[in-house]
Amino acid sequence: MSVQTQGSSAPETGEETVPKEPEEAQQVDPLVELRERPPGARSSVDVRTLTRVLFERLAELPPGAPERERVRAALIEANIPLVRYAATRFRSRNEPMEDIVQVGTIGLINAIDRFDPTRGVQFPTYALPTILGEIKRYFRDNVRTMHVPRRLQELWVQVSGAMEELTITHGRSPKVPEIAANLRIPEEDVRACLAAGRAYNAASLEAAQEHEGGLALLDRLGYEDSALADVEHRDMVRHLLVQLPERERRIIMLRFFANLTQSQISTELGMSQMHVSRLLSRILTRLRTGNSWEE
Repeated sequence: MSVQTQGSSAPETGEETVPKEPEEAQQVDPLVELRERPPGARSSVDVRTLTRVLFERLAELPPGAPERERVRAALIEANIPLVRYAATRFRSRNEPMEDIVQVGTIGLINAIDRFDPTRGVQFPTYALPTILGEIKRYFRDNVRTMHVPRRLQELWVQVSGAMEELTITHGRSPKVPEIAANLRIPEEDVRACLAAGRAYNAASLEAAQEHEGGLALLDRLGYEDSALADVEHRDMVRHLLVQLPERERRIIMLRFFANLTQSQISTELGMSQMHVSRLLSRILTRLRTGNSWEE
């Protein structure tokens, strides 16, 4: 009886040794693959190819499948750069860029849910108008503090786009006639749009103005003169006084402008105080009614 010692080779059986087939590679989750890429490497990712593959995989999954949500999340994350590109068109607005990106992401999600890959249209071509429309709707309905007609809101989008294009072409800010000629619209419409474009936010009267040495707008506003309401009354009294006879006009001047008493007036004019009192009463009645003096 032969004993096989340790380290000896296995006995020959005459049968060919069949190598084991490699195990089937596990399917890589696109969302995990996308997240594991270094931030610097994401710019080199072919987003269009990745988006196409994810939409093909999404079409194969039945509704309600758990993996469907992961693929959808991968599509959203892969196309966030498209949202940021669309948001840069609104960088001149007085709104945080992250808020605009969040609104644009809603448009991206809507575009993903409605996109049909079988129609032969590239997803960025389909999604960009949807993203821009969502951002424009946000500015139209939620940002403005002043009401602007819908026509001017829609025209402002064209005017702002023309301004950006002409600024790049000429290397300076375009003038109103240049914008009007570019869009083939009246200059009055361009001026109205420029005024509407500044109606997104209302500045507080108490906010400090940097170009005014830190003074608030409220500090530079005038105040209402309490004596302003008496201007018309004074003009009317002057008009009536010139119609009085010399003696009656002198009595009024001594009483109300020189501040003399009736007794002092009677001494000044050489008449009794009672007569001065009756004349004053008669004169004031005529002045109050606005009637001219009648002897």
